Amino acid sequence: MLARSTGSVKSTNQLLTAHRGWAILWNWSLAFLFVVTASAVQKAQKRLKPLLRTPISSAFRLNYYTGPLPDDLKHDHSRGLISNYAWGLDYHDLMLDRLEELATFIAAEARREIAYRAYVDTGPLLERAYAAEAGLGFTGKNTCLIHPQRGSWLFLGEILLDIALEPTLEKISASCGTCTRCLGACPTGALVAPYVLDARRCISYLTIELKGPIPRELRPLMGNHIFGCDVCQIACPWQRFARPTKEAAFWPDEPDRAAPLLLDLMALSEGEFCQRYEGTPILRTGRGRLLRNAAVALGNWGDERAIPALTQALSDAEPLARGHAAWALGRVGGRAARRALEKARQRETDSYVRQEIQIAVDPQPAWSPATPPGDISASGPIWPKIGGPISGEN
Repeated sequence: MLARSTGSVKSTNQLLTAHRGWAILWNWSLAFLFVVTASAVQKAQKRLKPLLRTPISSAFRLNYYTGPLPDDLKHDHSRGLISNYAWGLDYHDLMLDRLEELATFIAAEARREIAYRAYVDTGPLLERAYAAEAGLGFTGKNTCLIHPQRGSWLFLGEILLDIALEPTLEKISASCGTCTRCLGACPTGALVAPYVLDARRCISYLTIELKGPIPRELRPLMGNHIFGCDVCQIACPWQRFARPTKEAAFWPDEPDRAAPLLLDLMALSEGEFCQRYEGTPILRTGRGRLLRNAAVALGNWGDERAIPALTQALSDAEPLARGHAAWALGRVGGRAARRALEKARQRETDSYVRQEIQIAVDPQPAWSPATPPGDISASGPIWPKIGGPISGEN
């Protein structure tokens, strides 16, 4: 199993600095992660140098695919869609355990103690580049690592070692060819060119990583996606070779794990949210952002049955929930929705939420970004114009 799931690769300065060069070339694609600076790269190199005296890295992949969502759930717009990787338990713990096992195995084979560091989305490494160099797959036009016999439903992890291993010589020779299905399938147009992702348009970023309001121009394009998105993966022809995982931890224990009822989510208290999503990737997003996402999905559903839940959300403690509930009520429309918005406008004190209510009551012809809630200054939006440049180095 380890032989089929791991590979070793020589680590180079090119890999360590690739984030910077790639971000300069496609300067919007990494905006949501960080602004890549020379000092950041130098700090990463200094921190990793003790493990790169003999520059070797071991890459590891783990299948998380649990099969397609049943049609009755997939086409029910009163439910929210959750990315396949989050149907079960949090992958970080399981992956780190496997990497620890792998490091122990390597130490036993080497018959010596080894110094190492394991990473699962937790360090300054280009995981996909390492995995491709280790022969674990190739980079697709959807920017995912793809294995021609397993698809792209893969978690990636790495171990940096202080000993030399023979690098994997066999590389995956398959490719996307002339296929561009993923580019046409993306709901928000985040795949702006083959192999290029404008991450700030990506539904996975918008529903998971973004801490502020979702740009209004993108909300109608998100459908009922509330945590991540698999559209560009599902569209990929290589996925026909994917096989369900044997890891029980990644399987949902009930249908609501994969496609929960939106109205149920809107009713969750903080304690109920924590209890429901304990041990899953959804927990770290927090209740406020999940309600934000659910409100957008309810607005796109457009059913009057959502009005009571959205009206209740106008009194929620979270400004994000109140603001997006206002937008959703504006989308649903009707007398009851407008009446709820008018009452909320009279009592609302948060400037961001008041702006959302105002636009919901009196829609503006041109889109403009909202002022985010919290301690963000009102001098401008937290997002650059879609497709615009990253801010300068600091």
